[in-house]
Amino acid sequence: MPNWMGSLDRKLVRDLWRMKAQALAIAFVIAGGVAVHLLSAGMLSSLQGTRQAYYERYQFADIWAPTVRAPERLIADIMAIDGVQAAETRIRMPALFAMEGMSAPATGEVLSLPDVGEPAVNRLHLLRGRLPDLGRRDEAVVLQAFADAHGLQIGDAVPATLRGGRRKLQVVGVVLSPEHVYAIGPGQFVPDDRMFGVLWMRRSALAQAVNQDEAFNEAVVRLSRGASSPAVIARLDRLLEPYGAPGAYARADQISDAFLSSEIDQLATMGRVLPPVFLLVAAFLVNVVVSRLIAVQRGSIGLLKAFGYRDSQIIGHYLKLVAAIVAAGVLIGGAAGIWLGQATAELYIRYYRFPFLLFEANPADYAIVIGVAVVTVMGGAALAVRRAAALNPAEAMTPSAPPDYSKAVGSWITRLRFLDQQSRMILRQIIRWPGRAALTVAGIVASGALLIGTLSMMDGVKVMIDSSFDASNPYDVAVSFVEPRPRAALFALAGEAGVLTAEPFRVVPVRLRNGAREERAVITGAPLDGALSRMVDADDRPVSPHPGGLVLSADLAAKLDVEPGDTVEAQVTSGRRPLLVLPVSAVTTSYVGSGARMRIEELNRALGEGGQVSGAWLTVDAAETEELYARLKEAPAISGVGLQAEAVRRLAAMVDENLGRSILILFGFASLIAIGVVYNSLRISFAERQRELASLRVLGFSRADVSYILLGEVAFLTLLALPLGAGAGALLAWYLSRAMSSDLFRLPFAVSPATFGVTAALVLAITAVSSLMVRGQIDRLDLAAALKTGE
Repeated sequence: MPNWMGSLDRKLVRDLWRMKAQALAIAFVIAGGVAVHLLSAGMLSSLQGTRQAYYERYQFADIWAPTVRAPERLIADIMAIDGVQAAETRIRMPALFAMEGMSAPATGEVLSLPDVGEPAVNRLHLLRGRLPDLGRRDEAVVLQAFADAHGLQIGDAVPATLRGGRRKLQVVGVVLSPEHVYAIGPGQFVPDDRMFGVLWMRRSALAQAVNQDEAFNEAVVRLSRGASSPAVIARLDRLLEPYGAPGAYARADQISDAFLSSEIDQLATMGRVLPPVFLLVAAFLVNVVVSRLIAVQRGSIGLLKAFGYRDSQIIGHYLKLVAAIVAAGVLIGGAAGIWLGQATAELYIRYYRFPFLLFEANPADYAIVIGVAVVTVMGGAALAVRRAAALNPAEAMTPSAPPDYSKAVGSWITRLRFLDQQSRMILRQIIRWPGRAALTVAGIVASGALLIGTLSMMDGVKVMIDSSFDASNPYDVAVSFVEPRPRAALFALAGEAGVLTAEPFRVVPVRLRNGAREERAVITGAPLDGALSRMVDADDRPVSPHPGGLVLSADLAAKLDVEPGDTVEAQVTSGRRPLLVLPVSAVTTSYVGSGARMRIEELNRALGEGGQVSGAWLTVDAAETEELYARLKEAPAISGVGLQAEAVRRLAAMVDENLGRSILILFGFASLIAIGVVYNSLRISFAERQRELASLRVLGFSRADVSYILLGEVAFLTLLALPLGAGAGALLAWYLSRAMSSDLFRLPFAVSPATFGVTAALVLAITAVSSLMVRGQIDRLDLAAALKTGE
């Protein structure tokens, strides 16, 4: 070492080198907390910043106001509403696309662009090509995700069915849209770029195709700063009510932004919950390591004080040692957080379509995590270092008095004759240092809880998929009509070749009210004993509505503050708009979306519309699906076709790729906690008990006996921690299931036996590997040198 280094600094380097494995274990735990914080905070700020910039630049709407058919002249009245900064009327039509190389029909929508220029609200980001020309009625621009999924190039044709009419639209441009950042079709939860597409045409061309000349069926509004969204929505509803408006809604209810907001909330939850766990465990490890290091170096500390070293110098020496470990952890965690953040940003861009998305952690994020890491870990060290300052030189250089096991519990243990000598030694050691043992158990419990909590999210998603698809909606295909049709349409579908079973459904938009509480919802009418779609309880048992009653999902019932036996008002927002007063017959579990269901016959009777159906759920013969899909593509009355198998496949793929990667990262960091706790406990116990172990070897104990005494303590504490960790993990899983849930989906609380088993196996494996590493050091123990350490 260089000559310019002081004596204490040289000692510091030697101490760090001797305890390098322990120091690295602690540094990696600190790195886990730093990396998770940077990943969540950086990704959170990147998503929020990108979303805000994208929305502002492309004038993303604040309010959507759909109608059936309203005259174009109303745009002046809309602009006159107080608080409206900009408004655009447009045509929005569902569509079916018959894409080459794909037998199943793709669903989607076609929206209108102004005949001249760009829209004032919800502008498009042109990636390549150009916008459609006014004089060309077959030109369109297409959403990038759909274009890439089908390999569409400029000049290619997209066969589309619009309100019963078939057209071939020529692709002249590829775009991104702020209202399709997360592009999904009705009833979907995960983007399927092959099965859902969005196209834009000039207003006059689309109006002619769907018979909407001088009319619109949707208005989009951007608000002035400080404007009241509820007040503007109320004015829009009154203005558009005569034209079949189901009710305007704000940005929070826009499906793309709702999913993006849900992702942002989950990132915030992860950043709020997980980093403190890592840093608190790191503080505990530092406290234990420094405390035991001071105990081992007790004589050296006394000698340094006798030679004139001040208390502040000795305190600074040990704090420098901890600072070096913290610095290593921060550097490793910072590098890992940036790398993981960049990889996560690349993953996000596959599902959230922005013009760009770069991972950039703010300087404040680095400052916060470094500050919290330093304060937390150095605080843990300070509690231990103050003991070194309190040591009297003469007392410190005198060997510690041996522990007295003859009283209280210690005496009781010596009378346990069914235990061998080594086992009694293990129990006496734990009793001698109960606080140290409790901290070791707490560290292993924290690791096990984090492992169970992260794995439980996969368990919850599996339960959600099984309940939402297999138990609640076991159909193969959902067919939606352009508008409600007579029941004869159901018989026509049921008679198609390849259709095995067909059940009708009726969908009616409503505003549900209970006193001052009001929620926009959809009532689905279904057969009483339907087998293809039903609401189920927490045990996946079907729940059927009573005559004239509603079954509500638990989240919707909570928002309305109703229970079974209460009544709600259902203001229908389509057709003749009757006001229905309906009893709530049951409240049940719904993991995806919000649901309100009643018998289809009674819903139609309440509406006074006879046997109308909005569509049908089908089970189909797999051998005849291609012919069936070809006929559905040609059916003019069909506006949408949902394929359940494709939805499940995409959801499973997203879980494996997105959630699976996140859980793997957290699983790895949680494993680092277990490694740090177990290995440090073993290594420090070995360092402070070398003379004792050497004495036992001289007295005739074998290497196996001595190893059992040292390793058995950690093994016993690990076994004690496993059930406690399981309980703590279940509590963490319950909390995460609540924190990760949103209005779009609710993650069920579920912890499978396999999750407990994997966690226990991993913790035991880490204990075994750490024990083998220390066992090698026990076997290489120099007895003569160890016995001299007390002199």
